[in-house]
Amino acid sequence: MPELPEVETVKNGLLKKVKGKKITKCIVRWDGIIAYPSTKEFIKEIENQTINDIKRRGKFLMFILDDYYLTSHLRMEGKYFIKNPEEPLSKHDHVIFTLDNKEELRYNDTRKFGKMHLVKKDELYNSPVSKLGKEPWDKDLTVDYLKDKLNKKKAIKTLLLDQEIITGIGNIYADEILFASRINPKTNGCDLTDINLQDIINNTKTILEKAIKMGGTTIHTYTAVDGITGRFQQELLVHGKKDEECPNCKTKIVKIVVNTRGTYYCPNCQK
Repeated sequence: MPELPEVETVKNGLLKKVKGKKITKCIVRWDGIIAYPSTKEFIKEIENQTINDIKRRGKFLMFILDDYYLTSHLRMEGKYFIKNPEEPLSKHDHVIFTLDNKEELRYNDTRKFGKMHLVKKDELYNSPVSKLGKEPWDKDLTVDYLKDKLNKKKAIKTLLLDQEIITGIGNIYADEILFASRINPKTNGCDLTDINLQDIINNTKTILEKAIKMGGTTIHTYTAVDGITGRFQQELLVHGKKDEECPNCKTKIVKIVVNTRGTYYCPNCQK
């Protein structure tokens, strides 16, 4: 699933292609992608709206239209492509936006897990972004904030994946953040010290910033706009490194399952 750096990369690529373009026509080939409102209403309301800007909130893309916000969650395999209308549609092209420059913005999703919400600008509460927690660079993401939110007898790995606490962190980056912070992923949130919490804040920012600069992490089928892939997978220290040597102490990296999620860590550095 694309995490914050990958979604940021997609956003930046899309901005160069579609900012200022008007949606003149919309075709929905798979109703399940449209979470709100109905497909019929979605098509009616989005046509003749201009894409004035695109923001990112957590793992969501937010298209800023004239009268609406279009939020798009890519889930496992969602992608956007800019195509010439003459190019044949793929069987996985599920939502097609025709733009006023005669190009098409196509949403492609092999698994059909992605979701779109189209909400009026004063009704953002109808969108899932209203429930998201702090962004990694939010000035209010502090030790006191985390002390309150993570004060649970639940594994820190699980808590870092809770989008209502810190938004944008997924499985890959949670492993890397905990390794950099020297915290065992099974440690309960309520057992973390103030130093641990500050380390999580600092390393979250550092790792995600570096990942954004490198275009995200290409694992499985993630691509940005027009097939561009990320390079941060070359920088991963523990995720996906089972039985490889820890870069710090040479102990073998192990893989365990924490709340159904495959989790990689060094049993020596992260005691």
